[in-house]
Amino acid sequence: MNQKLNDFKENILDKKIAVLGLGISNRPLIKYLSKIGVKEISGFDRAEKDSVTAREIEEELKGCLTNIYLGKNYFDELNKHKYDYIFKTPVIRYDVPQLMKAKEAGAVITSEMQVFMELCPAQMFAVTGSDGKTTTTTLIYEMLKEEGYKTWLGGNIGRPLLDCIDEVNERDMVVLELSSFQLHTMSISPKVAVVTNISPNHLDVHKSYVEYMEAKSNIFAHQKAAAGDFTVLNAGNAAALDYAKQVPAASRFFNRKECLDAGVYIKDEKIFFRKTADSEDVEIVNIEEILLPGEHNLENYMAAIAAVIDWVKPVNIRRVAKNFGGVEHRLELVRILDNVKYYNSSIDSSPSRTIAALGTFKDKVILIAGGKDKGISYDELGPYIFEKVKILILIGPTGELIVNAVMKEAERRGISDLSKYLEIIYCTTYEEVVSIARNQAVSGDCVLLSPASTSFDMFKNFEERGQTFKRLVKEL
Repeated sequence: MNQKLNDFKENILDKKIAVLGLGISNRPLIKYLSKIGVKEISGFDRAEKDSVTAREIEEELKGCLTNIYLGKNYFDELNKHKYDYIFKTPVIRYDVPQLMKAKEAGAVITSEMQVFMELCPAQMFAVTGSDGKTTTTTLIYEMLKEEGYKTWLGGNIGRPLLDCIDEVNERDMVVLELSSFQLHTMSISPKVAVVTNISPNHLDVHKSYVEYMEAKSNIFAHQKAAAGDFTVLNAGNAAALDYAKQVPAASRFFNRKECLDAGVYIKDEKIFFRKTADSEDVEIVNIEEILLPGEHNLENYMAAIAAVIDWVKPVNIRRVAKNFGGVEHRLELVRILDNVKYYNSSIDSSPSRTIAALGTFKDKVILIAGGKDKGISYDELGPYIFEKVKILILIGPTGELIVNAVMKEAERRGISDLSKYLEIIYCTTYEEVVSIARNQAVSGDCVLLSPASTSFDMFKNFEERGQTFKRLVKEL
């Protein structure tokens, strides 16, 4: 029996609840609170009345909300009523005046993730960092699942879990991806915390890099040494390594570039784990066995291994390495056909993301790029296309901008005949794109969808674009 959960249900039934932000994470929360019998739930969202989003909210939450306040001034309604609990969406700062005033009036300010972690009876693994969070979180989930545990995956990765809390038991494993927004006010930490790396990010919401780092540190700040908690840190990342001075429990390190006295490291093209300086090396996996390309994915694997090695046997880690094709739309291996690999990285909606994707491949690729322009420069992409692309297949309005960036790089290099270095093909449909990629590819090639642009010229989001590409590739 989950006594904490039973106490929570009894306590919250007669409370007045406000939910700020009616997006992906909070809709299941509202449905759950309504299902367990909470009588008064008010929803607040910036969506304008009569908008498509507002109609979706009202339709999905029909019968669950007592009141709904919409529009750009939705916050103004918050302090006109007295609430016992306020659940805020992660991106809303905790210190906005309306929330501070509500807190002074006695409201408990919390979040779906905070409450889930407080009530969760299972062992929790949580991942944060500036890059690699989603892949590392998914790898931990896959490894634990391969070992045979009943495993739950959620958090910032897109799946709220509070509405599943009644089904989670103490023998299960829970794996969470946590953003700096979710962690900003978090007062509980998981059994195993993982920090992939730290670099300046989200400074449009956080007031400074220091605040961003402090928010991230909550992933381990409440760990307990006596409970055997530990934090996995990237010893090759200076900012993440600095956290070792703050970790209240144990630290476990990984390093892609250097051998360690203890931790996860690479030697002779193999990943090893050594628990303590006095322990023997344990070979975990040969790098050649890892299906995901790129050195950054080696770090993601090392972080995941450090997190799960006490629970998962090396044979099951290797099985995941050989079969895991990647997180959907992030350098996802879709298919190998005639010894040609097709990768879907539809999430790459900016030049910097495409540059990172190209950097994962040793040989030149067939690149599919282009989409809707969002008013940014593509000049930085030009040099990387020269170095990493053998055939460039373009679609959408930014195709011309990408070619202009390539032409500028050719001029800089003193190249007058670009065709000797790069073949460029323009297309108007994704059916044409995939057909041409198939016809141009030879054995050993990689075909990469990495658009460097948003999807809104042809699709409602990058997921739909990626799904279309995958469907067409699978139909070849």
